[in-house]
Amino acid sequence: MAVSRTRNIGLPLISLLRLNGMPILEQLHLEERLLRSTSENWCLINNGTTDPTIVMGVSGKPVELLDTESVLRDEISVIRRYTGGGTVIVDHATIFVTFICNKDAISGLQSYPQPIMCWSSLLYKEVFQGIGDFTLRENDYVLGNRKFGGNAQSITKNRWVHHTSFLWDYEISRMGYLKLPKRAPQYRQARDHLEFICRMKDYIARSDFIDRTISAVGSHFQLRYSEPKAIQWPRGTKFEPSSRLLRKEELDEAICKSSAVSALLSL
Repeated sequence: MAVSRTRNIGLPLISLLRLNGMPILEQLHLEERLLRSTSENWCLINNGTTDPTIVMGVSGKPVELLDTESVLRDEISVIRRYTGGGTVIVDHATIFVTFICNKDAISGLQSYPQPIMCWSSLLYKEVFQGIGDFTLRENDYVLGNRKFGGNAQSITKNRWVHHTSFLWDYEISRMGYLKLPKRAPQYRQARDHLEFICRMKDYIARSDFIDRTISAVGSHFQLRYSEPKAIQWPRGTKFEPSSRLLRKEELDEAICKSSAVSALLSL
C-alpha cells in the first residue's frame, strides 16, 4: 500500500518507486510504460542493475560507438533504449534516477530538453550542496570538469522523461567497450574515458546520495511512496516497449561495416 507524506502540501504529487538491482532493460520497459500508460508523475530510483550492460540512445549505431569485437567476445549485452542521449555501460555500481512528469507538473517549466536539464540541475545542486563542485556542463552533470552523470530524455505531447545514470563506481576495463564518440561535448576536449569521468564514491556515500536525492525531490514535489506491484495499469491498453536488446547478428553486421570502412581507408 502506498504511503503519503504530508509535508509540502500544495506541491505537485509524485509517486516514488525505490528499486534495488532491477535489470536495466526491465527498468526501461517500466519507465516507458509509466510514460505512455499513466497520467501520474513518477520518480524511480534504482540502486544498481544486475549484469554489465551497454545502453545506447535510440539512434545509436554500434559501428560508431562500440568496440563490437570485444563486446561480442565478452558476451556483453547491448540495449537500444527509447530515449535519446549517448552510450553508457552500467552495472551494480550504477545508480539510476528517473523523472516522468506531466508537462504542467512544474509551474513555468517548458517541456523542451534544455529547460528540463536546467530544472534537474537545480534539484541536484541541492543533493550536492557542500560536496565537490557540481555543475551542469552542456548535457552532463560534472564535479569539477569530470562527468559522473549521463542524461537522456524523451518528450511526448503531454509528458516527459528525464533519466540519469550516475557513476557511483566503475571498472576501468569495461570502459574499453566504448569508443570515443564523434559528437562529444566541447568541454571533453578529446579526453579518453578515464580522464573524462569520475567516481561519485570519492565524494559521497551511496546511501547518502540516495537519501539526499529523495530529500531534494521532496522539496519540489509532495512524495507518495509506492512499489511496482501496486501500480494500477489501465485495462484494455496494449503496451509494446521500444527499448530492446540488440541481436548478435546486428553486432556482427557492425563488425563487417567497420572492417569495410577500414579497408577503404587503407586504399
